[in-house]
This record gives sequence, C-alpha cells and structure tokens, in this order.
Amino acid sequence: MPQANPGSYDVYGVGNALVDMEHSVDDAYLRSHGIAKGHMTLVDELRMETLLESLDVREATRMCGGSAANTAYAVCGFGGTSYYSCRVAGDEAGAYFLSEIGAAGVDTNRHDSRVPGTTGRCLVLVTLDAERSMNTCLGVSDTLDPSDIDTDALSRASYLYIEGYLSSSTSGRAAAVRAREAAEAEGVRTSMTLSDPTMVEFFRDGLTTMLGNGVDQLFCNEEEALAWTRTDRVDIAVNELRDIAPCVNVTLGSAGCLVATSAGRRSVPGFQVAANDTTGAGDIYAGACLYVLTHGGATEAAARFANYAAAQLVTRYGARLPNVAAYRALRNEFHG
Repeated sequence: MPQANPGSYDVYGVGNALVDMEHSVDDAYLRSHGIAKGHMTLVDELRMETLLESLDVREATRMCGGSAANTAYAVCGFGGTSYYSCRVAGDEAGAYFLSEIGAAGVDTNRHDSRVPGTTGRCLVLVTLDAERSMNTCLGVSDTLDPSDIDTDALSRASYLYIEGYLSSSTSGRAAAVRAREAAEAEGVRTSMTLSDPTMVEFFRDGLTTMLGNGVDQLFCNEEEALAWTRTDRVDIAVNELRDIAPCVNVTLGSAGCLVATSAGRRSVPGFQVAANDTTGAGDIYAGACLYVLTHGGATEAAARFANYAAAQLVTRYGARLPNVAAYRALRNEFHG
C-alpha cells in the first residue's frame, strides 16, 4: 500500500492520555469491590489507590493507553502516520506515556510540555472469560480543552478520530467540538467512536454535542449501537445510526462486524480465535480500518482487515500490541 505524503497525517486523534495497568482477577474480586463487569467506570484518586492497594502491582502489565491513543498507535504500527492531542502531567507516568507513544512515531501536541497534576491511569481488570472491566482515573486528561487542538496539524490529516470518552468532561467535549469544526472547515473527514455503553447511558447529551450534525464515519460495538438507538435489533440500530454518519461500523465480537454505507448494509465475517482479553479490540479495529481507508482500500476491505487485527489482539493480554514490529508483522500476515 502507498505511504502518506510527507508532512501529512493519516489520522489526527483526540482523546485521553492514560497509563494502563492490567490485572487478571476473578468474578469474586469484582463483586467484592463493587465493580461493574464489562464496563468502564470513572473513579477518583482515592478509589484508584484503594483498588491498587488490593492488588499486587508487581503483577500488572503497564503500557501507554487511552482509547484513541491506542488507535493512533495502531495506525503508525501498521505503517501509517498519526498525531495525537492529549494532556499528561509532569510526573513519571506522563514521561512514560510520551516516551512510549513517541517511540511508535506518533506526534503529539505535548512534546516536552506537561501540566501540573497527575497523569491519567486506567486499571483494567480481566476475568477468565476474557471480559475487561475498566476503572479510570482521568487525572489531567479531564482538563483537555480546545487549546490542545493543533489546527495546523489537523488541516494536514486525512481523518479526524475522536473518542467518545471525552463526553464525560466539559472541557474535553469542547475540545472534541473544536476539532470536529476545524476538520469540517478544512475538508478533513471526521470519525468518532461511542467508546463504551457507559458513555451512551450516562453521557448521551455530551456525545450528541460532540457529534454535532454528524460525522463521516462512526464506530461502535453492538451493545453501544443498541443502547444509542434504544432497540433490541441490530439491523434497526444500524439503519438509525446512518442518520449520524454515512458510514457506520458496528463490531459484533467473534461474529465480525456490520458495515453500512449508501450502497447498503454488509456483514463482514470475523475470525474464530480463543479470546483471552478483549481490552482494546475496538481501538485496534478502528486503527486498522482507518489505516486501510487512508491507503487506498475500500470500506469492506478495511473492515476485513480490522476484524483480523481485533481477533489477533484478543488472543493475547493487553490493550494493544507491544511494539510497532508486532503491528507490521500482523499486517504482513494478513491475506484478506
């Protein structure tokens, strides 16, 4: 596939900057600590420290994360280019985040500029059925605002990608709206993910504000699609979501995904694998899809590769692959 033009970006992402800490637990642990299984829950610093004290932090797997950050990382990993607008603090976690995402080739608005406070953290608890339950303390990510949007870099992007998690923050919503409006003004295609059923349930108004009059491409999973449209039929949900975006990708786990465009609705089969951890599956799906779309691929081809990438990720533990080489290997192994 051809490479992007020098000085341009395939994807400009906007979202939270988090350091993910992943632990394996059982259902009894979730029940005893009142953790909603399979969902993302926002927590404060005290709650985060309480949970960490109940676990052996030496057993945690750590990597830079955040939903859109994982997507931007994947785009670079597959061979594309990306830019990421975020906020990190002047602490060890912030330095770790910038170092790791920078090593992958992702440009950011932060460079060496960090703000007072604590860098966001996400405690990912994975049960034996591969379900992930996330407890997120946003830290300074909660203060992401329109000043963090680099409109020059955005104007040189093919796609803007916004994570729905920003709907929980007043300033984050404003940053998302600023990015979407700037992209529209520059003719940059816009995309967004609903991110999590919790966002749809509790921050629907914020998501609506971020979407404005709609985006070019919408990503969500089946649960989010059904919750947004308040129906129990995914075919009805997909049709209604087309009012938001002319192209809609609804992931269906091992069954693959549904892709709806003006040409109709297509079911794209998934890949049968033994899942160990579903964390980050939607993030790599979006990254793989946008990588193909920005390198000359068609919508259905993008969905096939995205299904394959997500299937490979869930066979291992962690919200993303460990390094760029692993993404390149996955890309080269795909014969879709």
